Amino acid sequence: MSEQKPFSLEKTVYYHDTDAGGVVYYGSYLRHLEEARTEFFHSRQINLKQLANQDIYFVVARIEIDFKSPAFYLDRLRITAEIKEMRRTSMVCLQEITRENQLILQAKVLLVCISGNFRPRAIPDQIRQSLAT
Repeated sequence: MSEQKPFSLEKTVYYHDTDAGGVVYYGSYLRHLEEARTEFFHSRQINLKQLANQDIYFVVARIEIDFKSPAFYLDRLRITAEIKEMRRTSMVCLQEITRENQLILQAKVLLVCISGNFRPRAIPDQIRQSLAT
């Protein structure tokens, strides 16, 4: 894939993202990662809702997360997303969440392109081209 700067999204940590101690609950990070991937696709003019109407879906088949440091209530986070590998029916997305220059977590997400019957299908060429630029 290309060697350009990863897509990034900035978000504030709200109370509903945290536990009783004001620390971000580990499950909340999945939502932040998903939002950044969705916005990344949108930034490449890939409309996931329109694709769903065409029987094309991207689902998370595997996710690996390495937690490095906690985030807290009202922190301002930067969530990145970039495609590192593209296969016929799947792609690997690397993501990071940082606060200023401190690494909060790193994630490796395997996305699989499927049809409505939950079977893998080839990633359409137009999507490949949009993600490669």
